[in-house]
Amino acid sequence: MPKRVIEGVEELKVLVGAEAGVSDWVEVTQPMINGFADITGDHQWIHVDVERAGKDSPFGGTIAHGFLTLSLLARLSQESIEHRGNFKMRINYGLNRLRFVSPVPAGSRVRARFAVRSVDDVPGGIQTVWQVTVEIDGATKPALVAEWLTRAYYA
Repeated sequence: MPKRVIEGVEELKVLVGAEAGVSDWVEVTQPMINGFADITGDHQWIHVDVERAGKDSPFGGTIAHGFLTLSLLARLSQESIEHRGNFKMRINYGLNRLRFVSPVPAGSRVRARFAVRSVDDVPGGIQTVWQVTVEIDGATKPALVAEWLTRAYYA
């Protein structure tokens, strides 16, 4: 999908209540899951033991860590939205709400939809609240839904 270009704060504010971007599909591979387990130290069998998960998991195989799916938001947003403006930096500011609705099986594809909930002035910049839904290709329920807060500070 083409990246959406948002020119400045005023154009972003016009998008409040609307979808601003949709990412391309990204495959969540077993090596990606294993790497995340190594970095975080979370080697629970449901994520990394392919043989056991195939036999004992209610999902029929390994699944991604919820926090791995969450961490993909940075990549998925950068691939789908370019917000231009006189900014020196952008930061993650947190989450108001987050739910891991459905597991992400290894080998499945996910994408994110980003809608603008609000844009507010903060000292030195703006804060944007995004309504994010991460979809799983072919699934009826999303992997996660979240209210994600970002800040952009003026140069």
